[in-house]
Amino acid sequence: MSAEAHSPVEEMNPSGTVEVPAPTAWPMVLAFGLTLVFAGLATSAAISVVGAVAALAGAVGWFRAVLPHEAAVEVAREPLPPKAVTLRREVVHLQVVRGSRRAWLPVEIYPLKAGIRGGIAGGFAMAVIASLYGVVSGHGVWYPINLLAAGFLPSTVGQTTAEIGRFQIGPFAFACLIHGLGSLLVGVLYGALLPIFPRRPIVLAGFAVPLLWVALFHSFIGLINPVLNARIDWLWFVVSQLGFGIVAGLVVSRQERIQTWQGAPFAVRAGVEASGLESREEKER
Repeated sequence: MSAEAHSPVEEMNPSGTVEVPAPTAWPMVLAFGLTLVFAGLATSAAISVVGAVAALAGAVGWFRAVLPHEAAVEVAREPLPPKAVTLRREVVHLQVVRGSRRAWLPVEIYPLKAGIRGGIAGGFAMAVIASLYGVVSGHGVWYPINLLAAGFLPSTVGQTTAEIGRFQIGPFAFACLIHGLGSLLVGVLYGALLPIFPRRPIVLAGFAVPLLWVALFHSFIGLINPVLNARIDWLWFVVSQLGFGIVAGLVVSRQERIQTWQGAPFAVRAGVEASGLESREEKER
């Protein structure tokens, strides 16, 4: 071709600019206002009022930016990239070393039983620290156990410190159930996450996750368990969470890991027994 073809944008804008919609922050204001409206349902009506005002302002500002005519600005048009040119007449094939495979990460994982063992050990360590708090504080060894069940069985636990500190079979069984299930779930979670951080697993399991959980727990405990929120000792709570994380992380990280099946053929992973699925070298191994 003697002359290079021009795009329609270049023909309509010979000055080198292109018209685009003008940037606006009103959609973000509207979204933030709606968030405050729903947040006020769980906190205070004043927050909902502020959110409604912000949402109304965002909606009005957004409509004014597009109606009756959409606001637009002109920006400089970037030059087109050069056309790819090659002198090769045939495709060059990539030489791959024989026997090499695609990397699947993580290569090794912990079995499910490793997470269960870590959860049991961490839950036991947390229970010991909580019971120690009950003894040191003078409220009794059953005090932290009954506090855990107070959010679900408030009528059976009691309201005074003496009532909460005495042994009660119903709250004790319920607290053991909650604590056991939670410890097992977190232990299995540790078993799934720790292979991703093989160098310093205790930093994640013993400190990062417990401190993050304490921050989240502090934000919603007042809605779930008001009795525990009014009587909890946050220093001992943090210590118990760190004890769980460190013990569970140590137990899980010391278990023997197994190789993943992600790199195996689908037929092998599906359990199909047929000849020709493995090479001679794999069969010899």
